Amino acid sequence: MSTDKQTWLQKLFNSFEGFVEGVIYDRDLSVSARLFGLFLHPFSYLFSIIVRTRVFLYARNWFFKHTSLDCFVLVVGNLTVGGTGKTPVVERFAKELVSRGLKVAILSRGYKSKQDLEDSSFGNIFRKRKQYPPKVVSDGNRLLMDSEEAGDEPFMLAKNLPGVVVITGRDRVKSGKFAIKKFQADALILDDGFQYLPIKGKMNLLLVDQTNPFGNRCLLPRGILREPVSHLKRASYVFLTKSESEPDLNLLETVREYNKSAEIIRCVHKPKYFQEVNGTQQRGLSFLHESFVGVFCGIASPRGFENIINRMSGELRYKKRFLDHHRYETEELDHMFQQAKNSGADVMVTTEKDAVRIPSAYNPVIPLYYIRMEIEIIEGFEDFEEAVAGICFPANKQQEISPT
Repeated sequence: MSTDKQTWLQKLFNSFEGFVEGVIYDRDLSVSARLFGLFLHPFSYLFSIIVRTRVFLYARNWFFKHTSLDCFVLVVGNLTVGGTGKTPVVERFAKELVSRGLKVAILSRGYKSKQDLEDSSFGNIFRKRKQYPPKVVSDGNRLLMDSEEAGDEPFMLAKNLPGVVVITGRDRVKSGKFAIKKFQADALILDDGFQYLPIKGKMNLLLVDQTNPFGNRCLLPRGILREPVSHLKRASYVFLTKSESEPDLNLLETVREYNKSAEIIRCVHKPKYFQEVNGTQQRGLSFLHESFVGVFCGIASPRGFENIINRMSGELRYKKRFLDHHRYETEELDHMFQQAKNSGADVMVTTEKDAVRIPSAYNPVIPLYYIRMEIEIIEGFEDFEEAVAGICFPANKQQEISPT
């Protein structure tokens, strides 16, 4: 297949992906989107049967077998696709464990990394995937990959967590064994690992976005659920993220309906400072108070980020959204920044995740910053400390858990 034809097919695939994203998040309310939504419903039922069967078989070790690794395995994940704020939670736990003297390794699939995109590209979609060895993003002392090769989240974690090993690879059993043998890891954190059942976890942290817990309650491809809501029962702890307001009573009742014992911890993502992209300047949170601001992002749930910047700025003059994990090209950045400047914006702000996807040599026509966010526990701090202690002293706390 020629390069031009392959590029055209990839663009067509990306355009369709954007349309589907609008349907499953119920952002696109057009007639065509609604009709396509109806078309997707039967496939959601089929996907639900497959997911339930897979979990059932793993729970009983029929056909599918768990692998137990020789260290503590902490699973961090969610029931939905994207948008719950996993990365800051993983970062917070990794820092806590390192501060208590543990050697920590984070295992990630490396979603949307260069290797992942090659395997998932339209031209390779029906070919057998190659088996790659685990890739070390950070050995705990230095970064060994850029964001394109590692993927957004692994690169961010490696950059922000000195002393923590970060490894990517589809086969996280292999990655886990490699981390134990090569780096003598005491604890493994499976980033976005709730659906990764080949490794037997000792503690499951399930993140639920309080502002949009389960979407329209349909499974993929009609909704945002990866698993049925009833699989809340597999959680050891439930983290309600984006909990700026009191949780809806129906949400708490839903959690307790399916999980009587898991502790519920509420947390928020707090802005800390603004950092210049491709620069060294750091600004305080009052930086935007008198400014005309433009924002752009390519994340699953852009509204929360946009609202934060809107509250912190003098006036929001420009806004642009891209698909989740969008990798920016210089030409489109130039066009976007010129539009923002023409609209009156004198500074642009993006997310930290987006910042790592901007070319390192890019020089914008108006200043560009990302906002640094960190997790803050607002309810259930003692339960959070208990979870950390359960990892550091597992014999006193957690028993291995089954996916049932």
